[in-house]
Amino acid sequence: MNDTENDANFSNKLVNVLEKWVNGALEYETAIPGVKISRWTHPTPPTSYTHKPSICLIAQGKKQVLLGEDSYIYDSNHFLISSVNLPITANIMEASDEHPYLGLIMELDLQEISQLIVESEFSFHPVKEAQKGIAVGTLSESLLDAFYRLMQLLDEPESIKILAPVIKREIFYRLLMSEQGQRLNQTVTNGSHSHQISKAIDWLKNNFVKPLSVGDLASYSGMSKSAFYTHFRSMTSMTPLQFQKKLRLSEARRLMLTENLDAMATTFKVGYESPSQFSREYSRLFGAPPSKDIKALREANMA
Repeated sequence: MNDTENDANFSNKLVNVLEKWVNGALEYETAIPGVKISRWTHPTPPTSYTHKPSICLIAQGKKQVLLGEDSYIYDSNHFLISSVNLPITANIMEASDEHPYLGLIMELDLQEISQLIVESEFSFHPVKEAQKGIAVGTLSESLLDAFYRLMQLLDEPESIKILAPVIKREIFYRLLMSEQGQRLNQTVTNGSHSHQISKAIDWLKNNFVKPLSVGDLASYSGMSKSAFYTHFRSMTSMTPLQFQKKLRLSEARRLMLTENLDAMATTFKVGYESPSQFSREYSRLFGAPPSKDIKALREANMA
C-alpha cells in the first residue's frame, strides 16, 4: 500500500469515528480534555470569534479562516495551527448532507510544548521578526495516525486519563518536527519577539474592555513602541487597536446571541462608551446592525 492509499485509509477511518461521536450534533465536546468535534451539512456564512492556540483537522470538507486581510484555506490533506489567541473570521466552504463537514480541534498545551523542546534538544534557527500566529501545514500520515488513535480512546473512556496525555505529547512532538516547529518554538521561547507579542495578546484577551495604550502595552511586552507595533502586525495581521476592536465585537456578538443581552447593555459591557459607535463598528464587521444580525443568526441556527 502506497502513502496516498495509507493517508486515504486513515482519513476514512477518522471520518467514521467522528461521525459516530458527533452523532448529528453541530458540536460535541469529547471526553478528552481540550478536544472538540464539529459537523455541518451545509456551507456557513463567515463567523467571527476568538480562536485559541490549537490544531485543527478536517476529516471531510473544506474551511476558510481570515486573519486580518490574510486568508487560510485547509481541507483533509492539511491542518490549521494557531499559536496564540486570535480574533478570526471563519466559514465552512464545502459540506453537504451526503458528505458533511467533519472537523476536529485540539487545544495546544504550550507549557508541554516548551518542555518537549527542552527535553528533545531541538535546535531552531533564530528568527528576527515575530512569526505569524496562524498557519496551514501539510497533514502527514504519522500525525493523522496519532489523531486517529486519540479519537479511538473515546471507545475506552477508562483509558483516557492515562493514554490521552501520551498521545497528545506525541502530536506536539510531531508538530515540532514539522515545518511548523519554528513557529511554536518562537511562541514559547522567552525573549523571542513572538513570545513578547504573545504576552501582549494574552493581556488584551483578558483586558479588552479597558482603554488601550500601545505605549504601555509595548512596555509590558519589553519592547519599544515602534518595534512592538511592527512585530504585533507581523504576528496578527492587525494593529493593536484593530485587534482589540475585534475582540470586543466578537464578545458582543456572543453576549447577545447566547446570553440574550440587548445592544445597549452590550455596548458598555464590552468597553464602548457610545452606542452609535458600537452599532457602526458592529455593522462594519458583521454586515448588519446588532439586532438584525442576531435575529438572522438565530433563524439560521433553527433552520
